[in-house]
Amino acid sequence: MRGLEEQRSASGSAADHTEEKEEGGDFGSLSNEHVITDEDFDTDLELEDKEPQYDPTGRQCYVQVCESLGVVPASYFLQHMRDSELAMEHRGLGPKGTKALAVPLVTNTSILRLNLQDNWMEGLGGADIAQMLKENCYITEVDVSDNRLGDVGAQAMASMLKENNTLTRLSLSSNGFTDLAAKFLSPALVTNSKLQYLDLSRNSLGDAAGHHLREGLSENTGLRSLNLAWNCIRGRGAMMLANGLAGNIFLRSVDLSFNGFGKEGAVALGQMLKENNVLEELNISNNRIPPEGVIRLAMGLRANKTIKSLNVGRNPIQNAGCYGLLKSIKDNKDSAMEMLDLSDIFVKQDFEDLFKSMQDTFPALVVKHGCKFGTFYKCVKSGTS
Repeated sequence: MRGLEEQRSASGSAADHTEEKEEGGDFGSLSNEHVITDEDFDTDLELEDKEPQYDPTGRQCYVQVCESLGVVPASYFLQHMRDSELAMEHRGLGPKGTKALAVPLVTNTSILRLNLQDNWMEGLGGADIAQMLKENCYITEVDVSDNRLGDVGAQAMASMLKENNTLTRLSLSSNGFTDLAAKFLSPALVTNSKLQYLDLSRNSLGDAAGHHLREGLSENTGLRSLNLAWNCIRGRGAMMLANGLAGNIFLRSVDLSFNGFGKEGAVALGQMLKENNVLEELNISNNRIPPEGVIRLAMGLRANKTIKSLNVGRNPIQNAGCYGLLKSIKDNKDSAMEMLDLSDIFVKQDFEDLFKSMQDTFPALVVKHGCKFGTFYKCVKSGTS
């Protein structure tokens, strides 16, 4: 009988062990499919069945997760978990290292600004950070630029933006996003009203991205600054994007430099300037805009009352285009222009004469152009002491 009882005891112990293993789970990676669900992250938040000790920074949790995932804990993270800003760029975290980092950040109440640039976190790591941001209500600024997030990561970030009510700045530059990423992000921009700064520069957003972002931007009520520089938005995509900007009444600064707007895009931007009376800074340098395109842009500038800084530098607009822009400012008695950047574009004497004639009317106007090695010219009001 004693032997039978020992056998039953051993069998029960093995079953209990199996049960614990099934309940605790492991820290396997998220699914490689485009659809990221909340269940993919749930196991990361429950390490053991035993009662956890109070750990406001997540130090103990981080060490345990690293052990489970087989990654070396980052000493810098352990040393700076109580700081308000955590800068861990260029650390080579990878997807697993990022997952390990994300788990304790869910409950961390100290870190407000998070910089994880260049860590090769890829789509799955980006999804872990996005899932963390759904739970964390303290972090206000995140930079995950140059991490190869791809469209999977973009989808996860878009899902996060629909739920997060704390984040004000998000940098997603250099992540290999395609037009599909813009399709994911656009509905998130409609929903989210807290995000004020979004950086999507140096990706692979094309013409379809302009179409997708049009609705998101026209209905967004939170963004104040948008960076779409160094993408591939051209032609019809540029027109759609400009239409979206025309309907936005909250954006103050937009960077569209290094795309390929050309004549069509410039014409659409000219119309946007007629309709939008909120935007203050616009950068459309390096966009292959010809003289006939900038003339249409100037027509919009003649009616605009809010633009303070316009950068049209390094476009083949020649002296005629520069003159047309300056003339539009002069003809607009309500113009708020303070900086006209025409970098690397050479102008003729008629341009300089026109500029000098505007000194009294626009005493604060600064113009930069290609003549005389890019010298800055500032109007000084005459007759003042």
